[in-house]
Amino acid sequence: KRGAARRLTSFLVERRKKRKALLFILPVGVSEAVRARRREMGTERDRPATKIAPSILASDFARLADEAQRMADMGAEWLHVDAMDGHFVPNLTLGPPIVAALRKHTHLFLDCHCMLTDPAQWVDEFAKAGADGYTFHLESVQGGQDAVRALCAQVRQAGMRVGVAIRPATPWQEVEALVEGSLVDMVLVMSVEPGFGGQSFKPETMRKVKALRDRFGSRLDIQVDGGLAPATVDVAAEAGANIIVAGSAVFKSPEPAKVIDTLRASVDLAAQSVKAS
Repeated sequence: KRGAARRLTSFLVERRKKRKALLFILPVGVSEAVRARRREMGTERDRPATKIAPSILASDFARLADEAQRMADMGAEWLHVDAMDGHFVPNLTLGPPIVAALRKHTHLFLDCHCMLTDPAQWVDEFAKAGADGYTFHLESVQGGQDAVRALCAQVRQAGMRVGVAIRPATPWQEVEALVEGSLVDMVLVMSVEPGFGGQSFKPETMRKVKALRDRFGSRLDIQVDGGLAPATVDVAAEAGANIIVAGSAVFKSPEPAKVIDTLRASVDLAAQSVKAS
């Protein structure tokens, strides 16, 4: 196993060298302020622990309990549940009944990405169903910052981790005050438009990931969702993501365990190597 891990690490390093063209969108290195903060903390990583979150939107719905167990057996830490209401986004997918059914069959963290017109309406329902994390879209909240702050408090009071998601066009500065005030635990940077699986990864969105990581260092979970696969994960990893959502790349692969291992190795390698740079 150690030999396989070394070969995988060597492969990722060599692949990174060959893919500089994709990385041109990201500033080189990290700021001295971030380096100084890491030195003070004595940490070997520039970000929280790596988590791989297979998206069940790409799973076999007729075998959902089996699919959840299969992901757990392959080392996934989270399951990503895409809830869409047909209004905020045009698709209609999963809701609290699916979360409740899954909760009976898995110990994995249920990471609910709520693409809903009125996210406050559904907080209690997802909490009762057994959701561990509730991520709402900043763009869906009406009423300005006061309403957003109230929603964050509502989610936390319901016993779930608070996540805020932003579309590709939304500036990262829109969530800066929420992170600064410790109102959210995670920022989800969408690398595709929300609403449908199987879209192509937008590398330019990783500028926001890098800006958030430089701004907040290792205190913030940063998730990336959309078009991630072994061929694209390096860009997200280099930018500073530590939670990787992957749907089709995992569930449609003939070797899903290898895909999960590759995604994790890419993030871990980036997290360890940035400090040395």
